[in-house]
Amino acid sequence: MAEESDAERTEPASQRRLEQARENGDVPRSRELTTFGVLMTAGAGLWATGGMLAHKLAEVVHSGLSLDREQVFNPDVLIHRILVDVGTVMLACLPLAGAIMLVALASPLLIGGWLFSSKAFMPNFGKLNPINGISNLFSTNSLIELLKAIAKTLLVGCVAWFVIMSQKDAMIGLAIEPLNEGSVHLLHLIGAAFIFMVGALGVVAALDGPYQMWHYANKLKMTRQEVIQESKESEGNPQIKGKIRQLQREMAKRRMMASVPTADVVVTNPTHYAVALKYAEGQRGAPRVVAKGVDEVAAKIRELAKENNVAMLEAPPLARALYKHVELEAEIPEKLYSAVAEVLAYVFQLRTYSKRGGQYPDRPTKIAVPPEMDPLNPASQNAQPARPDGADQ
Repeated sequence: MAEESDAERTEPASQRRLEQARENGDVPRSRELTTFGVLMTAGAGLWATGGMLAHKLAEVVHSGLSLDREQVFNPDVLIHRILVDVGTVMLACLPLAGAIMLVALASPLLIGGWLFSSKAFMPNFGKLNPINGISNLFSTNSLIELLKAIAKTLLVGCVAWFVIMSQKDAMIGLAIEPLNEGSVHLLHLIGAAFIFMVGALGVVAALDGPYQMWHYANKLKMTRQEVIQESKESEGNPQIKGKIRQLQREMAKRRMMASVPTADVVVTNPTHYAVALKYAEGQRGAPRVVAKGVDEVAAKIRELAKENNVAMLEAPPLARALYKHVELEAEIPEKLYSAVAEVLAYVFQLRTYSKRGGQYPDRPTKIAVPPEMDPLNPASQNAQPARPDGADQ
């Protein structure tokens, strides 16, 4: 049951899948909506420009049938006359043709938008497979298309019947009207009938638009496994990402440990915390934390410091404050300047003693740390903790 559930396409299409479909030339389209818009524009244009078209066509017909002796015996004049008549017809039809072309170009913006994809022109020999063709004949989409065709036939047929019956007397009366008036009246009747019949297609288009959007979204639905696989491809396998983060932490830890021998002092808790500080004399800036850790990491820092003769000083409050409030390679905050200065003064005195001898410096035992900087003090509970070892690398 679990496998069957995973195979079901229950998840909506991801943005990446929608983009891939669009690149392949697959977008939602409603032919009914486009057809309705084009035909309605043609009918409305015919209704609005019917008189002018009839007048111009009558002039062209009259001109074409009125031939004088010069036109009959001079082919050049006759050709020129024909070209003028054709140009007159084209100019008369230009507004109607322009409106139809504009609507035909704008109608895709309603559903799917404009799309230019070269992949749509690539040959797909899978469409020539007769088995696929037969299966498509009995698909749900074919049934929907059949129902739409039947609905269009019934609607347009019924509307056409009512329009013809309502205009029956007017159409019969065309026979006794003058030619010019009758032509204009005929075009108005045809335009009105056309608009009513195309209006019936608006019902089908209004239903087909939402259906095409739903059908497109349903067609691109994904299984759970596809969603997981796509997430892995786009964001990376979580296991691999976890392994990479682990390697990064290990590399950061090695870099941190490599900085311990260059430190000036290691401040300890003495067992739980260890923070290595380095101060570059003669340069601007406060001392920096080059290594820090707790428990096992702290023990490793102390071990490296001992092996490389780095001074160590037990100052539990200061060690805790440095560990919590200072990130790796960051300078110490101003509130800890006084405490760290006391530690570094002891370290530098210790170095002088090692080189020149003299009186052994007194080890500081009570290094003052502001209460809000000590993690064990209630005043510091709202302070922002520093990142753990290597997390900022």
